[in-house]
Amino acid sequence: MKIEVLRIGQRLVRDDRVTTHVALVSRAFGASKILMQEVNPEIKKTVSDVNRTWGGNFEVEIIDNWKKVLKSKKSSFKIVHLTMYGENIDSVVNKLRQEEQVLIVVGAEKVPREVYDLADYNVAVGNQPHSEISALAILLDRVLQGRQFLKKHKNAQKEIVPSKQGKKVIDKTID
Repeated sequence: MKIEVLRIGQRLVRDDRVTTHVALVSRAFGASKILMQEVNPEIKKTVSDVNRTWGGNFEVEIIDNWKKVLKSKKSSFKIVHLTMYGENIDSVVNKLRQEEQVLIVVGAEKVPREVYDLADYNVAVGNQPHSEISALAILLDRVLQGRQFLKKHKNAQKEIVPSKQGKKVIDKTID
């Protein structure tokens, strides 16, 4: 399954950190790409640095117009809009697992009505206000059923080795 994430909107100051976390969760939880507009270009550098250190080829694409992206992807991707007003995740997760290509829309500010109308799925992870970061993580984990955490990146410079106590990191740049 190919998964991409579209981040819509950016609230000044607060959202640099939140948008960075949306990108990092997208990467760590199995998406292949995030598309963003009106963001600090440092976010792209941060994700590039993470790719270099921890491996992978997760992409960050800065876009000019989210509507054009949604309309162009509509023919080949299923559009999944994360919203606390949507159908409960448990009602749609099995359908989402059957899709070949998914574009997940994650809003920052009030999402325009047009997103709800263009979406194939309006999905709620609970019906209480909470973080878009947590909603994205839960959706990706439920859809991919934890398989994303088994992936090993061949181009990683560092790799964490799970341990009961302490921290163990292999530095692959040292021979």
